[in-house]
Amino acid sequence: MIDIDYLDYLEGFLTDNRKAKFLKVLENRTNHFTVAIEDVFQLHNTSAVMRSCEVFGVQQLNVIEEKFGKSIDKEIAMGAQKWVDVNRYESISNCVESLKNKGYQIIATTPHENDCLMDDFDISKPSALFFGTERDGLSEEVMKNADGFLKIPMVGFTESLNISVSAAIILQNLMNRLRNSDFNWHLSEDEMLEKRMQWAKSSIKDIKRIEARYFSENPKI
Repeated sequence: MIDIDYLDYLEGFLTDNRKAKFLKVLENRTNHFTVAIEDVFQLHNTSAVMRSCEVFGVQQLNVIEEKFGKSIDKEIAMGAQKWVDVNRYESISNCVESLKNKGYQIIATTPHENDCLMDDFDISKPSALFFGTERDGLSEEVMKNADGFLKIPMVGFTESLNISVSAAIILQNLMNRLRNSDFNWHLSEDEMLEKRMQWAKSSIKDIKRIEARYFSENPKI
């Protein structure tokens, strides 16, 4: 549970504009959709997908690192790593199991005989959108565990798009539709408070000293 007094104390170090910006952004954030990327080899693609999540309001990014280690390319992410939650998994099975336990349906973004175009996709269900590697696409394990398949309509000779471009197109479409719907897609009050606390801490340069002073003046009973 968030300590409201402590949150108020930290936000006292922020400008009114900063606090207002946090609230405005949080009003458009969601955990209704989440993104999972599988063993993406090109680091800048991981960072670019993170940036798309941040821009379009998806709070959670799940990164599977079964084959390749990852570190965020801050230049590409453009600060998005401060505002998006990154969940890391060492295996596909752990990621899929975790997301299903959280109530998400697994959606593979790939052409398939039972695939669905973006405009026809049912946005009412919490969904984890899986994106595959640049070269090989999604693994067989993800495909076998998928509850549905989603594709971008294409009319040219090219059969696929770069992963970061695909993620941006799909997120822009689904999030716009979600915001124009009557579904309950917003973060909960507790989730918003948690993000306000996290973002306030990340915005204060001398946070360790400020935290130490607060807790020395306000010892827990």
